[in-house]
Amino acid sequence: MAHSVFLGIVGPWQIVLIVAVVLLLFGGRKIPELMRGLGGGVKEFKKAMREEDDETPKDDSKKLS
Repeated sequence: MAHSVFLGIVGPWQIVLIVAVVLLLFGGRKIPELMRGLGGGVKEFKKAMREEDDETPKDDSKKLS
């Protein structure tokens, strides 16, 4: 549902404008490097979240009640 709300606010012309501004600011050669960095950040975030879940103790007694 959030997906449709986002698309209602940001239309195709706004997306084209955002992409054009990013191209102007960073240039075509820098964008793959930026995307790699962003992907690495997302990967680190997911890894930290998994480690956080592994460290929290599980209480199975609540499931039996």
